Amino acid sequence: MVSLDTVLLTVAGIVLIPFVLVISFLVLITSFGWTTGFRRRYIEFLLWLFEYGRQKIEKAEKDKLSRTNSKESDMDEDIQPSDAKENSGNGTSPLIDRDELVLAPDPNHNMRNGRKKSEVVFDFHRARSVETFKRDYQLGDILDYVKSGTEAIIEDEVTQRFVAAELRSWNLLTRTNHSYEFINIRLTVIWVIGFFFRYFILLPSRVVICFIGMSFMVVATAIVGCLPDSKFKRHVYSTVALIVFRILGLALTGTITFHDSQYKPTNGGICVANHTSPIDIVILASDQPYAMIGQRHGGFLGIIQRALARASSHIWFERAEAKDRVAVAKRLKEHVEDPDKLPILIFPEGTCINNTSVMQFKKGSFEVGGTIYPVAIKYDARFGDAFWNSSRYSMMQHLYLMMTSWAIVCDVWYLPPMTRNEGESAIDFASRVKAAIARQGGLVDLMWDGQLKRCKPKLEWKQKQQEEFSKRLKVN
Repeated sequence: MVSLDTVLLTVAGIVLIPFVLVISFLVLITSFGWTTGFRRRYIEFLLWLFEYGRQKIEKAEKDKLSRTNSKESDMDEDIQPSDAKENSGNGTSPLIDRDELVLAPDPNHNMRNGRKKSEVVFDFHRARSVETFKRDYQLGDILDYVKSGTEAIIEDEVTQRFVAAELRSWNLLTRTNHSYEFINIRLTVIWVIGFFFRYFILLPSRVVICFIGMSFMVVATAIVGCLPDSKFKRHVYSTVALIVFRILGLALTGTITFHDSQYKPTNGGICVANHTSPIDIVILASDQPYAMIGQRHGGFLGIIQRALARASSHIWFERAEAKDRVAVAKRLKEHVEDPDKLPILIFPEGTCINNTSVMQFKKGSFEVGGTIYPVAIKYDARFGDAFWNSSRYSMMQHLYLMMTSWAIVCDVWYLPPMTRNEGESAIDFASRVKAAIARQGGLVDLMWDGQLKRCKPKLEWKQKQQEEFSKRLKVN
């Protein structure tokens, strides 16, 4: 009689041998930058599946609505026509009907975009003119600010950038408040199959590939670090970095489309990009090796930082040193002035935004001189949300969510290099670069500081609004 151990070994051999062969094949072709086109076809199949689910959901909701309307019509037969007309509505009013009162941290911000200063704080669509408003003060004059503040509490344009954006259609994941997977039996079956595919096929495969990539990084960078500083060492590191980040991108089923590669950053330049997740580095470095700047971390990110620092010139600083802008700017300037060093990758927002907008760029990287290479990154959240909500998830939880998603799909645009104009301030230059990134990526260009994610608004912002309001009051 065949023993249980023999059966288990046979089954394990049947399953593991193809698994190892497939993983090895994928890692090998990815390392050389080759492609079989499988990921593209996989994405196309998912799009077809999402469309099928959308149609089923819409049909189910229409059927539910028709049944509800039928019941209501039976109950409302005794209502008079005049009463029905009085209580009718179009049902399409938005939650907030905003007036043109805009509270901004910098009243002069939009003047650089061709708008008048008076339009930044107040844009009256009322019979009362600004001159009339200056003559006399009435208690009702503060209602504009009260209304704007209430709107900001309910639905402001800042804090909603720090949470995952809502999807327009269901992507067959359970990360939603709607139980779409139970609308009908067909969607339920598709959802169950997708669940097993993501958690029992994709997740183990991705963990193995990630382990291979990390192991290769630690070993290869240790070897490269032993080489004397030379052109050969820099060439070897660039090759190793490309292989490592391509493998790590494969671990997320990263499907990346690069546009306008003729504008790729070159040595001695500064590459700036909008920031959504730590995997932005993986996305960009899979096409072009970079030097990096940032705060030292522990844990998983710390392993990557220490491995990279052994083989190339990266700028990692401690939290206390990060507050010393002069020291950081000096190290950055020294790196940029060396033509042998890789272009340095910087995320000027300083925090992760949910890929619907671009927030204020810190001016530090725009003060050191050199050529700026803007890059716009736009993720397709239908396949997996790349946004890292660091206030809610740890780094490992974030990686787990991405590895149990369908894929990470994004477009990367290299923009023409930009330099600071004569007489242009670092703040204006940063805003100009930010606007170009937002425009190319189809993102909202916001003037607000991304650090509002962690701290309260600055006192000077409040004072500026008070000053603007006081200018419209009559002083006796």
